[in-house]
Amino acid sequence: MFQAIIDLFFPRVCSACLKALNDHVEMICLDCRHDLPVTNFHVTKDESVKKVLYGRTKIEHATALFRFEKKSNVQQLIHNLKYKNQEEIGAFLGKWLGAELQEAKDYQDIDLVIPVPLHQNKLKTRGYNQVAKFGEQIAKSLQAEYRDDILLKVSKSKSQVHKKRFARWQNNSEQFTITDVESIKGKHILIVDDLITTGATIESCASVLNLADHIKISIATMAIA
Repeated sequence: MFQAIIDLFFPRVCSACLKALNDHVEMICLDCRHDLPVTNFHVTKDESVKKVLYGRTKIEHATALFRFEKKSNVQQLIHNLKYKNQEEIGAFLGKWLGAELQEAKDYQDIDLVIPVPLHQNKLKTRGYNQVAKFGEQIAKSLQAEYRDDILLKVSKSKSQVHKKRFARWQNNSEQFTITDVESIKGKHILIVDDLITTGATIESCASVLNLADHIKISIATMAIA
């Protein structure tokens, strides 16, 4: 009854299309769930994500939950997650992808899940890393350790939102540092992020993590552009 009263004054809406949610439906309405462009890369062994990074860094396995297109429901979801304080979207998508990776043989030996970090200034402004809960839920599904204190961002880059693809690659000034090399030696690490476009950010993260001996790196993102 209490929830019904809350919904009356503050109706729950779909995080993708913004239409009212039916009872017992979480975050995304059934119509949007049906229409979202799910990739199934981890099922079909599609290497679209790996191809973004070919010749730049070695990746064991890579997947993305959705395909990203401008003015799409996927863009709306990620926008609401990053800029509308809807951090729970990350948890929802993490549970979704985590449940699928749990059944995928390639991801059974993941030891450690590490999110792409935000610079401390941006983290302070936003209040949260948009991929934190996404990574936490995937780690939980894979019974892996989640660590957000190993990889840190030490340079602040300007927003990449309005830059063309090549310009984003050229202007990638992101720098990362690793705080504890010994703790990741011999580990299979899953880097998680919201969106992969040029792959420059993940390449930078991987190059730092590769300072540790005998590690393997895989990737899981919410979407691929």
